[in-house]
Amino acid sequence: MPAHLAAAARAYLREKFMTTKVAVSGANFAVAETGTLSVVESEGNGRMCLTLPETLITVMGIEKVLPRFGDLEVFLQLLPRSSTGERMNPYTSMWTGVTPGDGPQDFHLVLLDNGRTAALADRIGREALNCIRCSACLNVCPVYERTGGHAYGSTYPGPIGAVLTPQLAGMHAADDDPNSSLPYASTLCGACFDACPVKIDIPSLLVELRHQNTEESGTTAEKLAMKAAAAVMKRPKLYTAAQRASGLGRAVAGRGGTISRLPAPFRGWSASRDTPAPPRQTFRAWLASDEGAATMRAAADEYTGPVPEDEK
Repeated sequence: MPAHLAAAARAYLREKFMTTKVAVSGANFAVAETGTLSVVESEGNGRMCLTLPETLITVMGIEKVLPRFGDLEVFLQLLPRSSTGERMNPYTSMWTGVTPGDGPQDFHLVLLDNGRTAALADRIGREALNCIRCSACLNVCPVYERTGGHAYGSTYPGPIGAVLTPQLAGMHAADDDPNSSLPYASTLCGACFDACPVKIDIPSLLVELRHQNTEESGTTAEKLAMKAAAAVMKRPKLYTAAQRASGLGRAVAGRGGTISRLPAPFRGWSASRDTPAPPRQTFRAWLASDEGAATMRAAADEYTGPVPEDEK
């Protein structure tokens, strides 16, 4: 029974909380004016971690520091409403240093940079540091809904993770770094921007990171293919010849009229999808034929009405 399992876990974990000497926590916010730190949660386990051990070590990103204590009021309302739809969190813990005889008697704060200063120096990318970790963008993202958090392979999943992780950990496109694929894990639908309480323009950041990744990747097979396609499309005669030559692809198509495996360097495309075989007649050839001309005249007549014989 779920209730019995929960009771067993509670009994086991409660003993761990009561006997441990050192605890490590994060923090949602910190206040520079007073040195106060704050953790907001829904379960209460965080509060036991913050109050029961003798030594508390808090690791916090430098972007979570607020200037004044009065600023905390705004975020303590903004975070729960955007995250869980509550007016306030069930558990809001705040502490300023240590208090003799109450709570941890030894406290250490680790302010973590880990790429945040570099992100702050980026005129466009710095916007991602405004994130308050409410997960509103995750709740509306169609890609996250279908793939889940583990698919992102990083601490921060979803749309905000797709823009934050590449900036903090870097994108090494030449080394096939998984982070270099994160900016492409989006349809750019803009739902995340609409839901974000601090108005981070995630779609624009994704486009910028895609641009940076493309610039860093150097010469690739994809770039060479695009240049070759551009050269062909600029020359009508060469383009027509290429269309005719593509008809040879019908020879390798299966019975279903699709090509299941393409040769290198297009093998990656066909690894997860089938490619339709080229048609027997191109659109240009059909349009130039008697059938195409008759069809276009019929469509024009239907739209404007038949042309009188004396005006033809």
